[in-house]
Amino acid sequence: MLPLSGLRVADFTQALSGPYCTMQLADLGADVVKVERPGHGDDSRTWGPPFVGDTAAYFLSVNRNKRSVVLDLKTDDGVAAALALAARSDVVVQNWLPGTAERLGLGYAAVSERAADIVYCAISGYGPEIALPGYDQVVQGTSGWMSLTGAPDGPPTKIGVPVGDVATGMFATQAIVAALVRRERTGAGAHLEVAMQDSLVAMLVYHAGAFLTTGESPHRNGNEHSTVAPYGTFEVADGYVNLAVGNDRQWQRLCAELGRTELATDARFATNPARSVNRAVLYATLDSLLRTRPAAEVLACALAAGVPAGRISTVAESVSDSHLVREVTHPRLGALRSVGSPWRFDGAAPGVTRPPPDLGQHTQEVVRELELPR
Repeated sequence: MLPLSGLRVADFTQALSGPYCTMQLADLGADVVKVERPGHGDDSRTWGPPFVGDTAAYFLSVNRNKRSVVLDLKTDDGVAAALALAARSDVVVQNWLPGTAERLGLGYAAVSERAADIVYCAISGYGPEIALPGYDQVVQGTSGWMSLTGAPDGPPTKIGVPVGDVATGMFATQAIVAALVRRERTGAGAHLEVAMQDSLVAMLVYHAGAFLTTGESPHRNGNEHSTVAPYGTFEVADGYVNLAVGNDRQWQRLCAELGRTELATDARFATNPARSVNRAVLYATLDSLLRTRPAAEVLACALAAGVPAGRISTVAESVSDSHLVREVTHPRLGALRSVGSPWRFDGAAPGVTRPPPDLGQHTQEVVRELELPR
């Protein structure tokens, strides 16, 4: 039995941050009922190509293990059914603009009046006081992430993965699970608020710490680490590798494996602070040393020295080699594959029990099961 088996989630989210959160809850065993609007459904159903049939791969990647119900929240009947669904659930998740849920009559006050122990999570771009949409690239910019990403002499650059959406979904999942644990102990529900801006600022970690300590804003370092050296990407004869030298012992062993023991005792490179200060000449020295050697040789030297190292893989290479790929059969689209959640419980990874749903596929089923007003 998965940890959240027997719990129901009323899912009023679309796009990515909310659906990523509710997919994690579904992977953990919860019955997630995804509420979508008539005709169009979740915006991400059309965010393509690529498509599988008429459904975007984007939507399919974050909506497995859920049921889809169509309700028209522009009508009194639709709102009444949505409110009944929320009240008969353990968790409500929504990522509307702040204020929208209250205008619809689906805010925390309205739901908790009918279910005092509800765990209600509102996901937004910038928090409840700012009614602006939060899209990943915009929030990567406003949070400071883009100022840290890219070449030092290049423009600010976004992370290739929508880290704002994914991180917010993960933080929301953490808060929901924590609230469910508290409810189990005390019987109390919870009103949770998670913002994309706050999530990315929280993840600045040592970069924020550096600013708060010195008053100076960190800058872009490309693929180099700001405080540890050598720690970054190096070109080799047949591609690129990452080397992450975390301490002086690793550096000494790496120099020995590479046949350049004199570098370990060079005063410019003997300690991490010295290597960080002299990183320009350090990286130039390593570039000339590694550029003509094949990746296999460099990685063998690094691993023999106990230095974390690895090739730069493409998405195709990474996913093709991953044990996280799950397959499920969709009744209309056929076999679908997706990357599953990374947990293992008692040695077993959660599977896929439901394919991503067609729009409104489970409306009648859920209406009958929960006796929702129509």
